[in-house]
Amino acid sequence: MQTEVILPLIAYLLVVFGLSAWSMRRRQAGNFLNEYFLGSRSMGGFVLAMTLTATYISASSFIGGPGAAYKYGLGWVLLAMIQLPAVWLSLGVLGKKFAILARRYNAVTLNDMLYARYQSRLLVWLASISLLVAFIGAMTVQFIGGARLLETAAGIPYEAGLLIFGISIALYTAFGGFRASVLNDAMQGMVMLIGTLLLLAGVVHAAGGLSNAVSTLQHIDPKLVTPQGADDILSPAFLASFWVLVCFGIIGLPHTAVRCISYKDSKAVHSGIILGTIVVAVLMLGMHLAGALGRAVIPDMAIPDSVIPTLMVTVLPPVAAGIFLAAPMAAIMSTINAQLLQSSATIVKDLWLSQRPEDVNNEKRLKRMSAMITLALSLLLLLAAWKPPQMIIWLNLLAFGGLEAVFLWPLVLGLYWERANAAGALSAMLVGGVLYAVLATLNLEIMGFHPIVPSLLLSLLSFLIGNRFGCTVNNQTSLSPTDK
Repeated sequence: MQTEVILPLIAYLLVVFGLSAWSMRRRQAGNFLNEYFLGSRSMGGFVLAMTLTATYISASSFIGGPGAAYKYGLGWVLLAMIQLPAVWLSLGVLGKKFAILARRYNAVTLNDMLYARYQSRLLVWLASISLLVAFIGAMTVQFIGGARLLETAAGIPYEAGLLIFGISIALYTAFGGFRASVLNDAMQGMVMLIGTLLLLAGVVHAAGGLSNAVSTLQHIDPKLVTPQGADDILSPAFLASFWVLVCFGIIGLPHTAVRCISYKDSKAVHSGIILGTIVVAVLMLGMHLAGALGRAVIPDMAIPDSVIPTLMVTVLPPVAAGIFLAAPMAAIMSTINAQLLQSSATIVKDLWLSQRPEDVNNEKRLKRMSAMITLALSLLLLLAAWKPPQMIIWLNLLAFGGLEAVFLWPLVLGLYWERANAAGALSAMLVGGVLYAVLATLNLEIMGFHPIVPSLLLSLLSFLIGNRFGCTVNNQTSLSPTDK
């Protein structure tokens, strides 16, 4: 166990808990549901950009993605940059209209929006179950990434690291709520930026310069420096699938969509798009390039997911490694707390209160229930992460795809097509979710495309067909002149 690495990390966690404690005191001043799950819709542009970026960038981006770049080469770095428009798409497509309608409906969760739009309780239950199942898989990936980080960089055994990481996340999310989440996201976004730049500089220096690093990669395997990547993995179909899965499709991710209903004003959206896109560009390029060039420094790693924490302790001094261990840790923590809050909100707001509406004013019970559900979910995730796979990126993409297949078209068409109805949305959810699950489980790729591509295409077709058999709900989804 490396004390020099662990002490700065402990200091970082104390700051995280300090922000959570402040958020608990601040929370008492507002309505519980609105404050705990949305931070009273008060985010400015900088915080919006950082929380959206930190929520989207996760263990897959800081651990799994660089691990894949280590294995497949510079072609994977090019592939990762497909994600550059992610923040622009999320805030541009959802953004203002989503937030205005959420205020009109007094929506706290994504499922509140779906119910207000389609007036179907069955649709909300289906969406809630789909969200919880997919989030369990996605959050398990984050727990594995955090534990591996502590294991490799700090010398903490995997099981002990998993407990430390899991308990820390559970406590500060359960008691701090959304405000603690976004404040920590803002701090963690800055930590990620600084850590990424210093790590990349350290890797290039350790490899003897950029030119020497590329020459070393070419000597190991000439395909590591080609656009197709090692094993020719980056085919046109794979590239198209990846763009749909991690760029266009993220419009349908509930934990990023909910950020679009919690900002303060239009100015926050505009600055959030610009700042968020810049941050995504730096983080994606920096981390994946560090992973790819890291093979020139450490050429024979058995587990690719260990490349970033291994590089940190190899190319940086121990104290600096401890300080910047917080960068990938921040990416993981910010994603988990967003998903934990969304899961808790789904159970409390969408499921419990739909059956017990009289409890909406019982804030004492809601506070206790929200905290206990978050803690219980964290315990479940600890158990799920106890025996991890070697590469977590595939599990993370599997969970991402499931959420997108279920939510994308009901969300987007519900916002922009006034004739969209519950029959169409239910058809899209069922066809998209079931087809994706079958194709992903059987590992079937139609014409070389990832399962998300045929799933979204058939989900859209199902929406259009199913929509012909339902009745349109007149709930004024278009914006009024004053809204615009």
